[in-house]
Amino acid sequence: MQTDVVKIGTRGSALAVAQAAEVRARLMAAHGLPEEAFEIVVISTTGDQIQDRPLSQAGGKGLFTKEIEEAMLDGRIDLAVHSSKDMPTVLPDGLEISAFLEREDVRDVFIGRSIAKLEDLPQGAKLGTSSLRRQALVLRLRPDLDVGMFRGNVQTRLRKLEEGVAEGTLLALAGLNRLGMPHIATEVMDPERFPPALGQGAICIESRIGDARIGPMIAAIHHAETGNALLCERAFLGALDGSCRTPIAGLARIEGDRLRFSGLILTPDGRETHEIATEGAVVDAVRLGAEAGAEIREKAGTRFFDSWQ
Repeated sequence: MQTDVVKIGTRGSALAVAQAAEVRARLMAAHGLPEEAFEIVVISTTGDQIQDRPLSQAGGKGLFTKEIEEAMLDGRIDLAVHSSKDMPTVLPDGLEISAFLEREDVRDVFIGRSIAKLEDLPQGAKLGTSSLRRQALVLRLRPDLDVGMFRGNVQTRLRKLEEGVAEGTLLALAGLNRLGMPHIATEVMDPERFPPALGQGAICIESRIGDARIGPMIAAIHHAETGNALLCERAFLGALDGSCRTPIAGLARIEGDRLRFSGLILTPDGRETHEIATEGAVVDAVRLGAEAGAEIREKAGTRFFDSWQ
């Protein structure tokens, strides 16, 4: 049921809608089209509806994409805008990630209620996060802290912080930048000490494979360097069967025709970690990521994964 209006699917949070609006603005500029040529369609996902338990207990990353992908497959929307870090490594038949926007800042930030820095929190202070990666990284640095679940969108988490549910939380700086709220961060975390989620900071566009109308339109706003970095990161994630049950961090950086990747896996309590670094030609991005994932999996051994999954 295709119409002339391009329908852009997105989750309903303020950040998700802002990301969809950014994609719309870039498509308008690239093709000289008015805003009326596009419609942003908000779709409620299972991941948004489940707020009472960690996503790892509810089904993982696909909870944020399932309903949106169903809408694309049955023609209710033409393309979907996602945070790359929310995307499973295996997509439904007929769909593909067709473009990435230029990556934003990859770093995490700490937001303290009354204490500005993570390291200055008093012993036993409560920190809230919904991310197993952030939980593990925090406990690696501060095993004395009480890390608890903190679900909800940015605004919900900030309200919980104000209410004293926790003394601090962690969010992606990219999201705060897109919401015009970077000033609320009390500490920007060093990515060497506190590496980001794979895909963090990158908006991706998902569409139907072979869509002759939408494919060329999206291709015009694809950022090749970000795309190559994410090919490497997603290959690393895929080799580890990465999901919301797995604390995994990593980052691919590109300089000219060279790519450098570093990856890290942790136990949820942060006590055991395994790191890997590799580099090579950008054209080998997928191979570099997949080989790094296979190598770190072998280094950690099955006991590492079996002991806590």
